[in-house]
Amino acid sequence: MSGDKIYIFDTTLRDGEQVPGSKLNTRQKMEIAVALEDLGVDVIEAGFPVSSPGDFEAVMEVSKAVKNTTVCGLTRAVENDIEVAGRALKYAPVGRIHTGIGTSPQHIYNKLKTTPEEIIRRGTAAVKLARNLVSDVEFYCEDAGRTDNEFLAKVVQEVIKSGATVVNIPDTTGYCLPEEYGEKIKYLMNNVDGIENVTISTHCHNDLGLATANSLAGIQNGARQIECTINGIGERAGNTALEEVVMAIKQQNLLDFHTSINSVMLNPISQLVSERMNMVVQPNKAIVGANAFAHSSGIHQDGVLKNRETYEIIDPASVGAGESAFILTARSGRAALNYRAKKIGFDLDLDELNNAYHIFLEVADTMKEVNGEELEKICTSIYKKARAI
Repeated sequence: MSGDKIYIFDTTLRDGEQVPGSKLNTRQKMEIAVALEDLGVDVIEAGFPVSSPGDFEAVMEVSKAVKNTTVCGLTRAVENDIEVAGRALKYAPVGRIHTGIGTSPQHIYNKLKTTPEEIIRRGTAAVKLARNLVSDVEFYCEDAGRTDNEFLAKVVQEVIKSGATVVNIPDTTGYCLPEEYGEKIKYLMNNVDGIENVTISTHCHNDLGLATANSLAGIQNGARQIECTINGIGERAGNTALEEVVMAIKQQNLLDFHTSINSVMLNPISQLVSERMNMVVQPNKAIVGANAFAHSSGIHQDGVLKNRETYEIIDPASVGAGESAFILTARSGRAALNYRAKKIGFDLDLDELNNAYHIFLEVADTMKEVNGEELEKICTSIYKKARAI
């Protein structure tokens, strides 16, 4: 396959699980991790090992459950965090410690109450310690989205010198516009020595609904890893949705990039995560929502029945969604009515279809959707009248 590979780092089990009321137990984390490996993700961030005994156990058991995928544990730039993560990852096929510290003025002065110089010292010390435990170390510059680019470049430069193999540039608060985030990645690519020897990662939050757009802007400007979650779940408004960035790359042939994701598994894993985390997927969610391939307008239904690509840029089967759905409402036309009637065994001639459509409209005006049972009643009544004549 030609073009650059974009590595998919899934943090459903860590950042995604930080949604209130969506706690997963170890068995559920293992189940989802195996599904993520089958999906083709490159890195699974399984948890924050030092945060609780349960998270430590989950990271360790996920490490045992997967066969080839890199397993990652999150830490702060704190010695004990890093050592605990190293122990949790000892069974991983490939273990990655993901350590880091805040780099924006808001984090440096308000949260950490320290200095820029101390941020660099603590960051580089954390990377050096982690490299003593694993060969794959990712460093995150928390709140990079609001960090001055010149200072951000200094931090990135120093952690690369200290042995980081991946550097994460998070838009932690979902603050950036796509052009701004893309320029930030571009600035780093042009101003950090040795950056070509590491992987730059995006980690975008969705507070302004721009997580997917920002992630794509990131890879267009030099990033080669996208951090994301199934269904876009995560703190506040959520994270970049895995299914969205993967299909955007695939459908747009974006700069000839590719991923290792088996897109046919996107809907099944979306449903699995939704059920295990007790989080309903909004119907209009891109790619995996119930309405993503549903049509109720007569104009749209007629167009799709003539040629699916008239109103669908993605084949539903390519993301495991089966086939297009034609929802019968008062806005539906004869084409969709005839299609649905044939699906339940009624082959209506033109006169029967016209008669059925008039009855259908009367029924449709009284309800949001005409279901299969109501449609069968309409078609049966038309058949009986035709035979009586």
